[in-house]
Amino acid sequence: MTAGSAVDTAGLPMGIPGEAAMTPDRQSLLLAELVAFMTRDTPSVQHVLDLTEPHLREIAGLTAATVYELDSETGMMTATAQVGEPGRRDQMVAGKVFRTPAGGKPVVSGEQMAIRLRIGGQTVGVLLLTGSALGELQQDTIATMALHFATTLQGLAAEKERQFVAHSSATIQGLFEQGMTAGSVEAAAELLARAATAAFRTEHAGMHLIDGEGRIRYVHGVGFTPEIREGLVDSLLGKAATDSPLWRAAAEAGEPLLVADAAGSKTRSNGFVQSIGIRSFIAMPLMSRTGAVGIVVCGDSSTSREWSARDRILAQQLAAEGALIMDSARMRQAAQVHVDELTHHAFHDSLTGLPNRKHLLDRAEQAVEAACTTGTRIALLLLDLNGFKQVNDTVGHHAGDVLLQLVGKRLQDSVRGPDLVARLGGDEFAVLLTGGPDEHAAVAAGERICERLREPFDIEGQEVRIGASLGVALCPDHATDFGALMRDADAAMYEAKRGGGGVRVAAR
Repeated sequence: MTAGSAVDTAGLPMGIPGEAAMTPDRQSLLLAELVAFMTRDTPSVQHVLDLTEPHLREIAGLTAATVYELDSETGMMTATAQVGEPGRRDQMVAGKVFRTPAGGKPVVSGEQMAIRLRIGGQTVGVLLLTGSALGELQQDTIATMALHFATTLQGLAAEKERQFVAHSSATIQGLFEQGMTAGSVEAAAELLARAATAAFRTEHAGMHLIDGEGRIRYVHGVGFTPEIREGLVDSLLGKAATDSPLWRAAAEAGEPLLVADAAGSKTRSNGFVQSIGIRSFIAMPLMSRTGAVGIVVCGDSSTSREWSARDRILAQQLAAEGALIMDSARMRQAAQVHVDELTHHAFHDSLTGLPNRKHLLDRAEQAVEAACTTGTRIALLLLDLNGFKQVNDTVGHHAGDVLLQLVGKRLQDSVRGPDLVARLGGDEFAVLLTGGPDEHAAVAAGERICERLREPFDIEGQEVRIGASLGVALCPDHATDFGALMRDADAAMYEAKRGGGGVRVAAR
């Protein structure tokens, strides 16, 4: 009787007009229950196996059964459903079915039978039965069971593929969106480490970057304790990346390495794998157009894992996307450095590195506005060097440039951090004192500066001495806008210069 025949799934006699009543056999009941079950539910492979098990026990003396799912990419078989106690030779017996023609009969070995599960011309798995009377199974029963198991495996595989595509697409899209805003190579690498942890649902991820000489310059971890993180930084920073067998293998391969058993893999002493006790891991080299620039290692320390073909595909996708965001972040970082350099040059003196007149103007206007609003004071000190022309004329212009650089350093050393020292041009400098200085404090600062500048300078072994003339003006005491403040301080400076140097305060 075929699966399409009319049967009573409860095993009761059926009445057919004009014929004697009959009771369906157990194999017909099995097939009928499978048809009814498969059209009613969306089962798992274990559900189908649980349904068939009591019938097969009665028909064929079944003691154990295993359904193996075949990975079409790797050819590996994975047990996906099971009843009874598995045997040591189960997988070997199941594998024998691949030595026979695709449409051939099941392989029988002692009390075991291996049935190839095919659908649409593709093998999706193997059903392995262990029993004392497997010869009692009819070919129709075997073929129909095989079709139901194959259909279920195919449906589950399609769902897994759908979930994988959705998961990998969301992971790659999220990495792309975040990676396109990463402002540095370090930030991009950290994003990739976090993405790898989320993508493979691992407990840990560690990454490091190398410099142009191949030494580790940056270390970051996800899922590390502070103690482990500090230990890894101490043990890895400055070390040659090539000291790690894992680094060499990943960089040489240029693609992810998936390791199921870390115990059998050579790794760096005190590196990520050994320090965290990772048992299974994926190592992804961080590639750029110039080669490997770092590595991400993600894995688990509480359990080992067999990586699948899908895991490899996702790792390759992450590594490829990682290379893009790394290079993109590198270009953004270089562009930002260039912008910063241009900005610095626009607001700083090229010889001394001090803020220039424009920088002083911007800062001082803000300080004047704040002082007028809050009722506090600021002080502007303008100074001109005495004897600078003689240094240029007698020692040379090179010595004059060096002297200006040394003067700038002494001026910075003579004031507080919040105060601003600027070079206005030639041998003229300015100091903006903030924090509410009164006239006494401003004059004291000016005298301290003059005293420091009277100390000799050593320029290429030659002693050089100069002095300074310094004018002081305060806001709001002398003026309430910066232009007037500059004029008052400048007038006081020239008065000091006519008097031979020292400090003068602007007239009220």
